[in-house]
Amino acid sequence: MGKVVVASVFVSKFVSRTAKTVIISFMVAIMAWSGSAQASNRHSAIVIDAKTGKSLYESNADALRYPASLTKMMTLYLTFEAMRSGRISKSTPVPFSAEAASQPPTKLGVKAGGSVTVETAIYALITRSANDAATALGEMLGGSTPNFARTMTATARRLGMTRTTFKNANGLPDDQQVTTAHDIALLGIALREHFPQYYGYFSTRSFQYGRHRINGHNHLLGRIDGVDGIKTGYTRASGYNLATSVKLDGRSIVAVVLGGKTSRSRDAEMAELIRKYLPRASRRGDPGDYIASRQDVAPAAVAVALPRHDAPTPDKRPARVAPEPETQALALVSEAPAPTSRPALKVAEAIATKDVDPVSTSSTGPSGWAIQIGATDSETQARAILDKASKKAPTILADASPFTAIYQKGGDTYYRARFGGFSSKAQAWDACGALKKRKIACYAVEQ
Repeated sequence: MGKVVVASVFVSKFVSRTAKTVIISFMVAIMAWSGSAQASNRHSAIVIDAKTGKSLYESNADALRYPASLTKMMTLYLTFEAMRSGRISKSTPVPFSAEAASQPPTKLGVKAGGSVTVETAIYALITRSANDAATALGEMLGGSTPNFARTMTATARRLGMTRTTFKNANGLPDDQQVTTAHDIALLGIALREHFPQYYGYFSTRSFQYGRHRINGHNHLLGRIDGVDGIKTGYTRASGYNLATSVKLDGRSIVAVVLGGKTSRSRDAEMAELIRKYLPRASRRGDPGDYIASRQDVAPAAVAVALPRHDAPTPDKRPARVAPEPETQALALVSEAPAPTSRPALKVAEAIATKDVDPVSTSSTGPSGWAIQIGATDSETQARAILDKASKKAPTILADASPFTAIYQKGGDTYYRARFGGFSSKAQAWDACGALKKRKIACYAVEQ
């Protein structure tokens, strides 16, 4: 407004009062339009018929936007995936590192070294949108935030989210963490389709944490018939975001609004989209098909690989290796569920992953030579062994690829902790020699 005042002083010397009023009014209107245009540049929206995959409404649906806390939808997707496979349960402790505890609000406020259960972390993400709990989940599931972010992006690709890149588990600002309204709608549908046993968490409006009752941010729950979740989000760069699932009278939609000016205007826009487009959704759909793809077309964070040639195995069942707290990691491994016959909304083909950080994965492990540094009957502990070695000898293992190799003996299942990617026997032996000097047991094996 200061520019307008300066302008009025300037023009007053040359034009009449009436003309000056017209000019000032015009300039104010231009500034208001400019601000509105800047806000609208962040705006995107989409409404998807969740039974057919048909787009009922789109506005800049494929334009890149910042996801903010909608990022936590993917963190929860991977948490549910780990729960379904049995890698974790709702009562598994989630440790909070110093990094997790230091995340800015909103947060639970768990101190470094503390923990909550997986279920508490889930409730915290859905209601309070807790940044510390999201980071703690990501570190537990992926071993580190960067590794978990690679898994998030790889999972996005196999779901058909072609324009999404994740860099952290909570959605705090990162210029490279981007998505689209279309991709978020896909993720919302995937959460409903792939995890019906856990999806009910998203309808949580509040939960008890210690002595405190924590209320959720999703104001449409309980106010609009049929709304059963999913997630809100906000940063200054993203504006006010909301992904919403609705089921009513045999119809089902997932709608997304990104870049709202205020939470109230965002909620009002979502309510209007539901009112207008839910009646247009189909009551029919093929229950045998997935709308959101479950095809495994992207690499997981850490490969679980089977060796081509068996290697020496212990004569006795290995003793459990107790990992240090900071090395406990349940690195996610993509499952390979039955492929869907229906395209993932707009995308049916396998997606190239050139913009995903490369992570080796295959049914046989990295080719060439590998080095083995341990074996245990726990996959989690095998990964902890790899993580600890990587931290203890980062230079020696800088170019190596960690993986676990499964083998059976005496009816029991064991997991070898290995690093692959060595081009020759001599290179693998040299690496082993260097590791032994650091008191890390090692031997070389051809893959």
